[in-house]
Amino acid sequence: MTYILGISAFYHDSAAALLCNGEIISAVQEERFSRVKNDSGFPQKAIEWILKEHDMTMENIDYVIFYEKPFNKFERILETCIRFAPKGYQLFSQAIPIWLKEKLFQKVDLKKHLSTFQGGERWNQKLLFSDHHLSHSAAAFYPSPFESAAILTIDGVGEWATTTIAVGSGQSIQRIKEISFPHSLGMLYSAITAFLGFKVNSGEYKIMGLAPYGQPEYSVLIKQHLIDIKPDGSFRLNMKYFRFATELRMYGAELERLFGIPARLPESPLEQVHMDIAASIQEVTDEIFLSLARYVKVLTGESNLCLAGGVALNCAAAGKVLKSGIFEHIWIQPAAGDAGSALGAAQICHHLYLQQPRTPIPDYMPYLGPVFEQDAVLVQLDRMDARYRIEPDEQLFELTADALAGGKIVAWVQGKAEFSPRALGNRSILADPRGADLKRELNLKIKYRESFRPFAPVILEEYANEWFDIQGASPHMNFIYTAKAGVSHKLPSVIHVDGTARLQTVSASSNQRFYQLMHRFYEKTGCPVLVNTSLNVRGEPMVLSPEDAFNCFMNTEIDMLVIGNVVLDKHEQNSRKYQKYHYELD
Repeated sequence: MTYILGISAFYHDSAAALLCNGEIISAVQEERFSRVKNDSGFPQKAIEWILKEHDMTMENIDYVIFYEKPFNKFERILETCIRFAPKGYQLFSQAIPIWLKEKLFQKVDLKKHLSTFQGGERWNQKLLFSDHHLSHSAAAFYPSPFESAAILTIDGVGEWATTTIAVGSGQSIQRIKEISFPHSLGMLYSAITAFLGFKVNSGEYKIMGLAPYGQPEYSVLIKQHLIDIKPDGSFRLNMKYFRFATELRMYGAELERLFGIPARLPESPLEQVHMDIAASIQEVTDEIFLSLARYVKVLTGESNLCLAGGVALNCAAAGKVLKSGIFEHIWIQPAAGDAGSALGAAQICHHLYLQQPRTPIPDYMPYLGPVFEQDAVLVQLDRMDARYRIEPDEQLFELTADALAGGKIVAWVQGKAEFSPRALGNRSILADPRGADLKRELNLKIKYRESFRPFAPVILEEYANEWFDIQGASPHMNFIYTAKAGVSHKLPSVIHVDGTARLQTVSASSNQRFYQLMHRFYEKTGCPVLVNTSLNVRGEPMVLSPEDAFNCFMNTEIDMLVIGNVVLDKHEQNSRKYQKYHYELD
């Protein structure tokens, strides 16, 4: 047995993943344990859980691999400061002391952290480092169903690369082209995110959701002044408008003068101009994605495409590429951001460092986190004075489907937690999508978030093409699809203002219990669709444990909580032992 532990940490979305003889057996983000959204710290609790789950100690780990190369990243920061001197002095004066004190010696720090786990004193200390974009590419290609594929990775920045084109074939990954820092589509999108008053590295998806409410009035302005797009999709930023290369902020006053408005303050009212700017940056992003996809197709000749990096989670742009037909098939790692790079790094160790062969994974499912058996569920609920009942499967699916059909909002916690920023039916809030006011109720009373934010539909796979312009399956909720004629008025809570939806399909093979519940709902209502949103409130990570789920249940107006076969009704609860949320808006 060869065990490989992959780690991503110290920027955002830290995570750990474990391979056994190349098989993915566990992967989880640190935030799910720490309850700190986008936690960037060392994934202490994630690794503790992985070791305990598999009855292991560090002595059993053959290789540990980190998802990027700290020295290369330090080189980029140092060279950038010099290149942009004297403007780069501020970044130099703030960042370099941190690097000299902490980050430059991450190898030593990582070994110290790892040695603290049980068996750490006997760990062989085999610690490897991968390239940031290679980790992304590996996380996208190796779990894909393709024997060979083009790989397009787009994010903010790794060590130097911001966009890379590679080809995966068998066990090999060969990089062909790259765009280097500071020219970054991810940084451009994040700068606009910050300008519109949202948090960088977590608010970008809000811009995507806001865009359909606006008109792309500023697209030409963006392309004339902010980014020069070449026919092959490559681009250069006009750094006059940005500060991320020289300071610890995203943009300068020049951006305000360009758009003719001051930057929006967080939590201040959203105006039409903000929606138009969001629509414009999304249109520009779509254009770049499509141009890059066409170039990648010509360059590689591949019929399959894997998308990787945080920008790959822009499902509106990914949906445009899918619909274009440039590639026959497209696959996106559900954890496409830095969290997924822990898995990618582990797979690099297995396939590239150890030269082990690869078998495509035709039915990759991201349910790789903790599962809580019924006895453990009851212990946690008893500790919190929760009132519950236990139902066998047949009655459980029946009463839950009844509750949903009756307009109740249900928290659904089943099986292993998703290794994904999106709930895929195991840590979900579910509701009947036919209610006209449900979207507003969910946003304001359950999620405590902005009213413009859309909710995603989940549909029984066999009915998907009757309701949406989809062929095949979409089990990971990675693409936007257009609703067919007449569907919008049937599903007002999940069809966005532009007639699209970020769709998840469910089959008996992808998630059996979720499928059974949905099928029972369909039998009762004739509707094969539910609202599916992550079980958390704004500013909180997705829930992990029964205790997390009960806290979320009690802090919101969710009507029913189902954990495995354990059912809790809100009106029966009188517990005072749950943790009351103190909201920190993201």
